[in-house]
Amino acid sequence: MKYDFDKQIERRGTYCYKWGKSVLRDEDTIPMMVADMDLPSPDPVVKAMHEVADHRMYGYTTFDGNPEYSLCLCDWFKKRHDWEISPDEVIPSYGTFGALEHAVRMVTDKGDGVIVMPPVYGHFASALTYEWERTAVLNHLIKDERGYYTIDFEDLEEKCKSPNTKALIFCSPANPVGRVWKYEEMRKVYEICSANGVFIISDEVHCDHLRSGSKHIPFLKVCDDKSKAIVLVGVNKTFNMAGLALSNAIIQSKELRSRFLKGYSYPAPTSFALAGHIAAYTEGHEWMDEICEYIEGNIDWAIDFFKKEMPKVKICKPEGTYIMWLDFTALGLSDEEIHKRIYTDANVILQDGTVHDPDHGQCFQRMCIPCPRPLLKKACERIAKAFEDVK
Repeated sequence: MKYDFDKQIERRGTYCYKWGKSVLRDEDTIPMMVADMDLPSPDPVVKAMHEVADHRMYGYTTFDGNPEYSLCLCDWFKKRHDWEISPDEVIPSYGTFGALEHAVRMVTDKGDGVIVMPPVYGHFASALTYEWERTAVLNHLIKDERGYYTIDFEDLEEKCKSPNTKALIFCSPANPVGRVWKYEEMRKVYEICSANGVFIISDEVHCDHLRSGSKHIPFLKVCDDKSKAIVLVGVNKTFNMAGLALSNAIIQSKELRSRFLKGYSYPAPTSFALAGHIAAYTEGHEWMDEICEYIEGNIDWAIDFFKKEMPKVKICKPEGTYIMWLDFTALGLSDEEIHKRIYTDANVILQDGTVHDPDHGQCFQRMCIPCPRPLLKKACERIAKAFEDVK
């Protein structure tokens, strides 16, 4: 590999949230709860931002006269996901949630129902309920004996038929369960929603982190009517650039774009964000291939480790994302006891399953593993030691 991903880069004292003093218990804490890679971004991104810094001009920015911003994104998705996008269909946003919130407000009113599919990124439901004054409608995924999740289409159809239900937030690939949805599954979601007037907002920020053999299908590719959905993508998860606060909404319906842009306010990103975005999508293919290979190695190592050291912990290998969904149910311990042993005894910070599924997430933990493998090994060994008395 060209990149040395085993090397750990110190992030304490660099304004990093997950390695900040407000999060860590002490200097020995290992945080693995945030979808933020402890792996370096591509060299071309670093070079491009150094050039911006060396220019010594950090004034107001604009997209005007810089067509490469949208063109490089279109080229990336054509090459990696066989998806044709035109530059006018790309709408920049200040992070994914800015575009998500605007889309929700565009297609719903206060009190309207918005479907989410637990286990799913917990901030969807909490933002709907507590920030946006909408109602989170839960369409729980179905888990088989392997820990593999599928969509409950019968329940989805029932929820969509409610006149109060106006939208669905679709997570693709699914965070935290790691599903990369098949065409047939997505097509059925589209048909059910379309037949019932339910708008689809597809969050695809993890779309580039795939296991070998997995293929991501952008949701708009399954839509006959492009005005029924929007897709959210960005450099934040793909290239570990969330701190640059730059994502994109892809809207392939001209009428829908016009509607979305009404009342939409997005300040132009920094020159660092613009340069980084262009460099990543233009020159980041080799790095992307290597990071996917490395992360798959992390996942395979961790699954093998738990199978040997904690065989009762069930892990279904994720098809996409860099997140593992760990099921501690068979240990016979309470959710509180599991939390204590991991967070206090092992001094490893994961994320409680109830964050992503309050109804059925007890005894589950979300573990983000895009980090140097020596650090992953250290964290897993600590967790195993904290449960060594449990047979």
